[in-house]
Amino acid sequence: MLTGLDIEGDTLLHRASARTKLISLFAAAVGLFLLSSPWVLAGPAIVAAGLYASTGIGPREAFRRVRFVLFTVLLVALANYLFHSLTDALSVLFRLSALVLFAAAVTATTTVSAFMDEITRLLLPLERFGFVRAADVSLAVGLVLRFAPEIMARYADIREAHRARGLRVRPLGILVPLIILTLKDADTVAMAIDARGFRRQ
Repeated sequence: MLTGLDIEGDTLLHRASARTKLISLFAAAVGLFLLSSPWVLAGPAIVAAGLYASTGIGPREAFRRVRFVLFTVLLVALANYLFHSLTDALSVLFRLSALVLFAAAVTATTTVSAFMDEITRLLLPLERFGFVRAADVSLAVGLVLRFAPEIMARYADIREAHRARGLRVRPLGILVPLIILTLKDADTVAMAIDARGFRRQ
């Protein structure tokens, strides 16, 4: 069964509309890239961390969800330190960390169906000119959001299976079965979508 990334709750973020949250996230992203001082950027990063914690998500789950992205942000900041300066590295670290945590807070408090409805409404003007099919795009985004936690859970299952059999855990040894299982799931979901007529012909 596919599960989403949203968690139940009654916080201010949960009650806000998906449109408000997406517009706020976009505005925050633009604002963060207009700032350059690491000491100023540290403020939004702290606010984003507090906002993410206020969603009611447990500390372990909260860290699990963003650890890979934050690790990547850390590597990018380290590269900036090596090739530029400590100031640039801190700016990148605080800016990207804030953006990741803001996005994680929005994702944790917004259902996939709310995302899909908002994306459909957003793309309807383009659909009238024949550029896109709004429902198809929103369905694709919804499936990505649904599949993300499923793929991570499957990765953990395969890794534990390797350990239980006494096999050495190697990235390539996990990646291949993970891709095969994910493609099988994708085929199953595609057949279910076609059987129910979700996509327009």
